[in-house]
Amino acid sequence: MLRAALRAPQYAYRRGWGRLFGHRFLLLTHRGRRTGRVHHTMLEVLRYDASTEEVTVMSGRGRRADWLQNVLASGEAEVSMGRDRFLVDVRLVPVEEAMGALALYERRNLLLRPILRLSLSLMLGRHVDGSARARRQVAEQLPLVAFRPR
Repeated sequence: MLRAALRAPQYAYRRGWGRLFGHRFLLLTHRGRRTGRVHHTMLEVLRYDASTEEVTVMSGRGRRADWLQNVLASGEAEVSMGRDRFLVDVRLVPVEEAMGALALYERRNLLLRPILRLSLSLMLGRHVDGSARARRQVAEQLPLVAFRPR
């Protein structure tokens, strides 16, 4: 049941109900770098810039995440977000910019702050507080990736 609950957003996107999530989540469609098979990955949006339509996400598994390696290897991906679906250019977000995005995300999600910090602490294997030093460590080890429509 837990697995089905965690996959619910992906099923919703595949059935055309992505608008229910607005700019909170996106469905990334990418090709495997070895197999060429099409894969779908749900990602939480940390930042959305309405003027450029660029969205920023975090790789919670660091640089070893398959989806990240796939999009960096091919340079091609498709994003479905809300009602929109588009091909994107991919870029790794520089550490300084990533720190700002993390701080903004934390301010926008005050009620989730303790859960966010606990999750990041578990991912990194050490305590993450709200300091700039901690944000830098997060940004260095869990890269942020930006997708911009072509």
